[in-house]
Amino acid sequence: MADLTSNFIGIKSPNPFWLASAPPTDKEYNVRRAYEAGWGGVVWKTLGEAGPPVVNVNGPRYGAVWGADRRLLGLNNIELITDRPLEVNLREIKSVKRDYPDRALIVSLMVPCEEQAWKNILAEIEDTGADGIELNFGCPHGMAERGMGSAVGQVPEYIEMVTRWCKQYSRMPCIVKLTPNITDVRMPAQAALAGGADAVSLINTINSITSVNLDIFAPEPTIDGKGAHGGYCGPAVKPIALNMVAEIARDPITANLPISGIGGITTWRDAAEFMVMGAGNVQVCTAAMTYGFKVVEEMISGLSQWMDEKQISDVADIVGRAVPNTSDWQHLNLNYIAKAKIDEDLCIKCGRCYAVCEDTSHQAILMSDDRVFSVNDDECVACNLCVNVCPVEGCISLEQMAAGTTDPRTGTVVSDVKADWTTHPNNPSVTAAE
Repeated sequence: MADLTSNFIGIKSPNPFWLASAPPTDKEYNVRRAYEAGWGGVVWKTLGEAGPPVVNVNGPRYGAVWGADRRLLGLNNIELITDRPLEVNLREIKSVKRDYPDRALIVSLMVPCEEQAWKNILAEIEDTGADGIELNFGCPHGMAERGMGSAVGQVPEYIEMVTRWCKQYSRMPCIVKLTPNITDVRMPAQAALAGGADAVSLINTINSITSVNLDIFAPEPTIDGKGAHGGYCGPAVKPIALNMVAEIARDPITANLPISGIGGITTWRDAAEFMVMGAGNVQVCTAAMTYGFKVVEEMISGLSQWMDEKQISDVADIVGRAVPNTSDWQHLNLNYIAKAKIDEDLCIKCGRCYAVCEDTSHQAILMSDDRVFSVNDDECVACNLCVNVCPVEGCISLEQMAAGTTDPRTGTVVSDVKADWTTHPNNPSVTAAE
């Protein structure tokens, strides 16, 4: 059996599945239920300093984007950090950690960029016995207007400064949570590393408005006739999150910086994709808010079964396995040629492949009078659009052409020699050099 035991920056947990800092981790009751359901760790919902109270809206806090089957694809929230008193949260954190010593318990923090404010709250967190802290530099709404959240995460100098304070005044491992609301996520990651961060976590939510009410002409969720931008999460953000994780894992400066992956993780497969792309563990929120805490059972059993099938015994051995195969476009093999193939036995004759190829692609799919579909290799560029729109899995596939055969579209002989754009004769820089 695969061993899912996780050791992330020295923080041990029975599996790599943590609940992210969010409404599901706002109080002792929820966190105890999460641990009993099987979650390996929890990042307690973001705490602020003991001072002016945090006031959340008493109306709808979430907006949504659904698929055609009403499946939740994305969730937008306008909720702030915890509005519960700091002393109550600290007491509950201490109680939970005492009763679940084998589970990871991280405390998310957000206070103003003032050294004394950080020094004060760090001492209070240490007294709880928590395993570590996560610096919330990502929230795009509510607190950013107060000089916190993404307002810090978008300024590398602030990230480095606050991280240094946390390492100076605390013994606890420090995770820096990064905002995706930035042009190049490598810059804040490098700043976190320069400040002494033990790890980064990403992505936090994406600045968004998910919908507009066309009856009252206001963004949703709507509070007394008005709406505001919020933070977007859920399955729809997974591609963005995966790319940002890969960017940090591939950057020579941050290549060895541990990453906690966040963003649309719903199944064990999602988690495995984040981990092979460089994440040492994963954090989940929207899936738990959609299906409940027991969704972790599928994640645990699925990851374990997949690792058994791959004959991988230790979860640490999958981390970063896909990073060497993640490249930039100019280094892809331009001598690789494939063609689409249609399995007539699986085809249900819906015609979607024909319609999209004829109207929007390369006119490479032919339709006979009796609706039998075939591929015209003379026009096919293997763009994969037909595969993606076909409702029958496996009906259409791309097959690589063997070396030595002639591509009927271009008339060139397929080569088994790899060639990328940097050496391609059509590259202007190559021509200029010659």
